[in-house]
Amino acid sequence: MAVAKWQTAIRCRIFLCRKELSSCASVRLETDVTLSSAGRWRRCFLFVLYLFQKRSSTVMAKIPLPGSERSAPFDAKIVGSAAPAEQLEVTIVLRRNASQELCDIVDKQCTGEAAQAHLSREEFARKFSASPQDVARITAFAQDHGLQVVHEDAACATVTLKGTVAQFNQVFDVDLQRYESHLGNYRGRTGAVHIPAELQDIVTAVVGLDNRPQARPLFRLQPPIRFAPRNAATASFLPTQFSSLYDFPDNLGAGQCIAIIELGGGYREADQQAYFSKLGIALPKITAIAVNGPGNQPSGDANGADGEVVLDIQIAGALAPEAHLVVYFSTNTDAGFLNALNSAVHDNTNKPSIVSISWGSAEPRWTQQAMQAFNAALQAAAAMGVTVCVASGDSGSSDGVAGGNHVDFPASSPYVLACGGTRLQASGQVIESEVVWNGGAQGGAGGGGASAVFALPAWQQSLVLTGSDGKRQPLAKRGVPDVAGNADPVTGYQVYIDGTDAVVGGTSAVAPLWAALLARINAAKAAAKGSAVGFVNPQLYRQQAAFRDVTQGNNGYYAAAPGWDACTGLGSPDGKKLASVL
Repeated sequence: MAVAKWQTAIRCRIFLCRKELSSCASVRLETDVTLSSAGRWRRCFLFVLYLFQKRSSTVMAKIPLPGSERSAPFDAKIVGSAAPAEQLEVTIVLRRNASQELCDIVDKQCTGEAAQAHLSREEFARKFSASPQDVARITAFAQDHGLQVVHEDAACATVTLKGTVAQFNQVFDVDLQRYESHLGNYRGRTGAVHIPAELQDIVTAVVGLDNRPQARPLFRLQPPIRFAPRNAATASFLPTQFSSLYDFPDNLGAGQCIAIIELGGGYREADQQAYFSKLGIALPKITAIAVNGPGNQPSGDANGADGEVVLDIQIAGALAPEAHLVVYFSTNTDAGFLNALNSAVHDNTNKPSIVSISWGSAEPRWTQQAMQAFNAALQAAAAMGVTVCVASGDSGSSDGVAGGNHVDFPASSPYVLACGGTRLQASGQVIESEVVWNGGAQGGAGGGGASAVFALPAWQQSLVLTGSDGKRQPLAKRGVPDVAGNADPVTGYQVYIDGTDAVVGGTSAVAPLWAALLARINAAKAAAKGSAVGFVNPQLYRQQAAFRDVTQGNNGYYAAAPGWDACTGLGSPDGKKLASVL
């Protein structure tokens, strides 16, 4: 009886290894193996065991994915294991074809070595998509592990897989837990993600295992008067006033599309109708696209994501009312944020020429792999002539992280236009003063400084960081921000959120303001048969006379100074001057 069970077990192992055995020219295996002697069974068992171990060591050997290490928030408490049957979607990011050629194209834009035409989305997809072979390998990997392939996008170089917590724990050698922290309740992990060794050359990131909130909306409602800076003017502005204060070009953005990235919340159609009617302008064309999650879902909480969504729409729509606004809604996770950006950049239906992002978090709160994947998507945008405007943060030089100075990402990417904050006072349509926005610990301050991750770009060479103590030092890494605009909630923007009037500020307001300005410049260029400004940073740094230089104030560690500084970048816009030089 014992021998019979042993023979049955060996037959099972032979069946499991038949595929590997049949691929070896030197081995033949019959469908049914019948051995009469125990010795022959032992020899067969040892041979099959050898092949089974060989299969395990080659197919199943795993290595840590560089940059995937993650730690728990400082106050996180594990409350239990994630439910094994919980379903989740995970995005695998792949290498691109001809990645060095892509780098060369964008480098030429940065250095101005040669006129570089923007690639169309179709051209980009043909040249720089993930290869069909790499996509097929990930598909086979998913099938081998019982995972469902829910989306493949070669142009975005991503494959999205669906499975259970138990499956992903095993596939990537992680231990997904449930956490409680100041971020809320979420599914998380610590340590590295592990991938099969044979995939190490094609996989650059695995995002979505962890669903902790990745970013925060960078807006602030006008604070109670007790928090206002002493002697600060408290007059607020309609967004339309800034087209005069910053001297925008006369057109209204006709023919342009502005993409707006949102990680939650929503807007109510009736609110937009009421608001734009109050401004005396027609309701802009607004399209909502659900990338991950339910899409446009207003919560009724003006202090939450709804406030961000409405602020972005109403500022962009008021300043470029003839542009098409496309709002891409996704989940507030590293995967959701990345998928929303990719959806906008590669949208071949709406074809946005400008992207506005008012969400972010300090560099230390990102994994290296997520930043790398995000930066690659932003590089793709630059190659295709898509300008990406990003808020620089509302927590001053620390960016809300204890222990030093930090900058916000994605504002710190070298492929975006990082938008900092000022406090503007005006009399009628004339600016009386404009200084760095710094309302203190309660009132917020514009983010800025030097990246700890990204190298100094060519167009920021020879710039200097000025400290609040007056000391100056060479800028050695990517400097943030590039430009600025009114952001102080004390002198903020009048908006209409969830049926309520509100005054809102933050660098969240500056990203859509710059997006609207560039949409109007693009419209003027299109009328003259020109192309969109695209990756605009290198051009801007050669045109400092087209800015209103902000030289007073600080954001904590850094101070304003003539020329570029780490509080307001090159300054706030002089719109018509910028249009003439671009």
